Amino acid sequence: MKVSIDPDKCEGHGRCFSTAPAVFDSDDLGQGIVIGDGTVPADQEELVRLCEQNCPEYAIEITE
Repeated sequence: MKVSIDPDKCEGHGRCFSTAPAVFDSDDLGQGIVIGDGTVPADQEELVRLCEQNCPEYAIEITE
């Protein structure tokens, strides 16, 4: 599984990096970013799916 964040959609609410800090972080402007190349560790997949479902702007995209 891989995950990405569309920077044009992200408004920086922080739900992703507060829910899954091993996968997401914030940039200098407070917008969400993906740590590394976007590969999601198996133990973080459920949290990343939760982040995708709870993103108010639908900025998080998961690819299998």
